Amino acid sequence: MTIKRGRPTRPDTRGVSRRTLVASAGAGALLGAVGLTGCGGGSPGRGATTIRFYEQKQEVLAYFDKLLRQFERRRPGIRVIHDDTTIIAPQFVRDDPADVGCFNDNLELARYIERGVFSDLSDLPAARRIPADIRVLSERYAKYPGRMSVLPYSLAAAGVIYNKRIFAKYRLPVPTTWSEFVDVCKELKSAKVTPIYATHKENWTIWQGLFDYAVGSLVDTPSFFARLDEQGTDIGPDSAVSFQKDFAVPMERARTLTRYFNRDAATRSYPDGNLAFGQGRAAMYFQGPWALSQIAAVDPDLEVGTFALPVTERARDRQARVNIDLALWIPTGSQHKDEARELVNFLMEPEIIDGYNQDNLAYGVTGDAPPAKDPRLAGLQPYVDAAAFYPGAGTFIPTSIPLGNYLQSAISTGNFESMLKQLDSDWRRIAIRTSV
Repeated sequence: MTIKRGRPTRPDTRGVSRRTLVASAGAGALLGAVGLTGCGGGSPGRGATTIRFYEQKQEVLAYFDKLLRQFERRRPGIRVIHDDTTIIAPQFVRDDPADVGCFNDNLELARYIERGVFSDLSDLPAARRIPADIRVLSERYAKYPGRMSVLPYSLAAAGVIYNKRIFAKYRLPVPTTWSEFVDVCKELKSAKVTPIYATHKENWTIWQGLFDYAVGSLVDTPSFFARLDEQGTDIGPDSAVSFQKDFAVPMERARTLTRYFNRDAATRSYPDGNLAFGQGRAAMYFQGPWALSQIAAVDPDLEVGTFALPVTERARDRQARVNIDLALWIPTGSQHKDEARELVNFLMEPEIIDGYNQDNLAYGVTGDAPPAKDPRLAGLQPYVDAAAFYPGAGTFIPTSIPLGNYLQSAISTGNFESMLKQLDSDWRRIAIRTSV
């Protein structure tokens, strides 16, 4: 593998709210950010410095554009162009990256972190407001020595979305153990209700949901992949760690879950799933907060909640699948670092960052962030507060390995063992290639 990760450790946050971890750096830390509080209104003047801002998520471009105009009114000496590039790589290939980037923290971004092309942001006031557990999470894929290369901006937490009306009608509890979850599925199936709506036509929905959820509370995913990298080419059923060995129980759980999917799952897409769930045609749905607005578009009055999928018999083992949905960075090659840092400071102000996360169904990443107000997110808030979460196993697997296709085949045949054997083989192949 080209991505090398250090062995991760999980901070001990038992009984401690994440928002209490940064008591010494409250919301007032940003009030003295350079150049942001003493400027009047108005638009950028003719002699303004122009910087470029690149934001990855197309669905929030308009939202960020309003923030950029707000920043310009506060700092008329700076003009911000909203970069409309759809992918990150060409910017760095041309040695012309945007002055500020806002990107999903994943394997793609990790390549640039490893190369040291992002500036150190650890001295910014906002950096002191990032709790240890969120900072560790943001470094799961890669870390450049001595630098805080990105500032986490938004956290997405995913779990089981469930229809509260159906659960109430059949007097079903929110399950806290694996046995309880299976019992709920059995009762629903007996009542002729589809327990879980699945959409296998788009394979990303399988690895984000079924694969990641089944693995997450049973395997320490960052540690597993770090150890897998350290093993080099020695990967198989008898090696210290392997997919065949460590993922055997999770995939047995996954096989069980497929018994409770809708029969036409193989031909159903993500939009089909949102429509069906919004119409009340299933009790549960393995999706993240990004699906909630689509479901609400179908039935704005549908009562839904969320919970972490339990895959063990110990309720305390439950965890939520999370990812740093957006993170801010400034390239080392920026010719306007001071102005870029002003923009980052502005975007990290409590009212700005908290407003974005509240409006976009995400969870805060700062120690002083308020809890999610939307009741649909409330079920996963305790996991975010206690750092009882994990990055999805599928996010550590490079796109050169067609995980989604393997999962489609495993579900249709019931042969998950063959899939795990193939994953070991593919990882060994990549390790051989990169070790030469």
